[in-house]
Amino acid sequence: MRASFLALLLFGCAATTPHGVSREQSDLAGDLAGRSAGQPQVCVSTVRSQNLRIVDPQTLVYGHGRTIWVNRLRDPCPGLRPFDTLIVEVRGAQYCRGDLVRGLTPGTTIPGSMCPLGDFVPYRLPR
Repeated sequence: MRASFLALLLFGCAATTPHGVSREQSDLAGDLAGRSAGQPQVCVSTVRSQNLRIVDPQTLVYGHGRTIWVNRLRDPCPGLRPFDTLIVEVRGAQYCRGDLVRGLTPGTTIPGSMCPLGDFVPYRLPR
């Protein structure tokens, strides 16, 4: 029992819906409902009050309100899990394709693999 609890703490547990998708993926689908996808962008400006957040090992989200930016990595990044601390290595004042990200699981000191960001696709509410 203690080992199972420890594994849950170390590796996390993504709650799934009855359809087999994670709660984070389901929340993202709800957040994007009614929005239209725009042209992919190479970079997006950063805002101090917002951070990239992990949906799953291949999907990151940024923003809220009228525009939500979705970044789908080319390949799944094994070090990214919901609730991990996201470490982003940016080269300027924007998040850009090619910037490196990696996750740090709570309770650990060694971050996961570094993975490059892809393009940012804006999803906007209609006016």
